[in-house]
Formats: sequence, structure tokens, C-alpha cells
Amino acid sequence: MNAFIRSFIDSTKDLTPIVLVVAFFQLVILQQPLPYFLTIVLGMFLVVLGLTLFVLGLNMGLFPVGESMAQAFARKGSVFWLLCFSFCLGFGTTIAEPALTAVAMEAAEVAAKEGAIEADHASMDQYADHLRLTVALSVGCALMLGVYRIIKGWPIHIMIISGYLLVVLLTFFAPQSIIGIAYDSGGVTTSTITVPLVTALGVGLASAIKGRNPMLDGFGLIAFASLLPMIFVMLYGMWLA
Repeated sequence: MNAFIRSFIDSTKDLTPIVLVVAFFQLVILQQPLPYFLTIVLGMFLVVLGLTLFVLGLNMGLFPVGESMAQAFARKGSVFWLLCFSFCLGFGTTIAEPALTAVAMEAAEVAAKEGAIEADHASMDQYADHLRLTVALSVGCALMLGVYRIIKGWPIHIMIISGYLLVVLLTFFAPQSIIGIAYDSGGVTTSTITVPLVTALGVGLASAIKGRNPMLDGFGLIAFASLLPMIFVMLYGMWLA
């Protein structure tokens, strides 16, 4: 109960600046009363409650599971199975990501309106599914690359800089219609489901490997999970073209 109360208070503090900003612009700048005041208050309470339960769930479930499995694979000494686990984790969490589903469906609707695909449900669903699969595959490969970097101790800054140089290069060759979607795909993959498990995987693995620093080597997987989707989606757009 004490953990719940502390988490609830922390969540309230985190959301307070957002509430103040909305209230300031609504009441001072727009000079209009808040519509459906009681409904908004109830909604904010539910948001705080949901955020509280989400944070508690992360601390009680996802973080310990991710760290313990990473450490178990490291102790087992099987790089192959560790990489397989990393790929499956990245693919599974991304394909279930609500933000990615929303962006994929929106991209399909816009593509249908612009005449890039047929304006029927089958074509739109196929476009959205292929986009989700492409992003999920890219995140799976990103985690494999990030985990292998932790194992080998490669410098992350060189790999990230090289990756973004490739993104810039592909931007000149990819179809214009896919570039914006590709850039957004790099952001939606780092959301509520993916981030906690990926972070726990990196920290747990770095903690279990001798000579690795969890602070220096354990983080950085999220950067790969944001980078590779941009590359994969632009390559996918070039393949469709």
C-alpha cells in the first residue's frame, strides 16, 4: 500500500505541469471556461490512477523479468539463444505496440486517399500490416545488434552516427511519400510496452557480463530501436516503388 501511495503521489506530481499548462492557456489566453469540468477532473484522476498502476506493474513485473532473463542467458553462455531471445522480444513487443498500430492505420488511410493504394479495407489492412511487420522486424534486428554490441563492447557513438548517416543517405533515394512515415516509425517504437523490457534487457545483460558497466553499456538499446525502423521502412518504400 505504501508503494502504491508513493507512486500515486509521484504520478500526480508528473502530471501537474501538464494540467497547469492546459488550464493557463484555456483560462488566461483563450479566456474560456473548461468544458465538461467534472468529466475532465474524473478523466485526470483515471489517468493518474492508470499511470500509477502502470509504473507499479513495471517495477513488479517487467523490469525484474527482463533483467533476470538477460542475466540467465548471459550465465548460460549461449550467444545464439541470447540473440534469438533479443529478436523475439523486440519483434513481439513492437508488433503489440498500440502507438505503432495507430500510426500504421493512419498511414494506410492517408495512402488510400492519396491514391497510393486501393481505397478498400483489404488493401488498407494489408498496407498497415506490412508496415507493422517491417517495423517489428527492424526492432528485432536492432535489439540483436544492440545486444551483440554489449557483448563485444563496441563503442555505441560510432554505430549510432553511422546509422544516422545511412538514414540521411536513404532519404535522398526513398520515395517522398514514405520518408515521413519512416521517421515517425522510429518514434512510435519507443513507447509503453517496448521501452521497459528493452531497458531491463540491456541493464540485466551488462550487469551479468564481466567488464561491462550497466550505466555505460546497459543503456543504448532504445537508440537502436529508434534508428533501424527508419532505415527498414525507407528500404521497404524503395522496394515497393
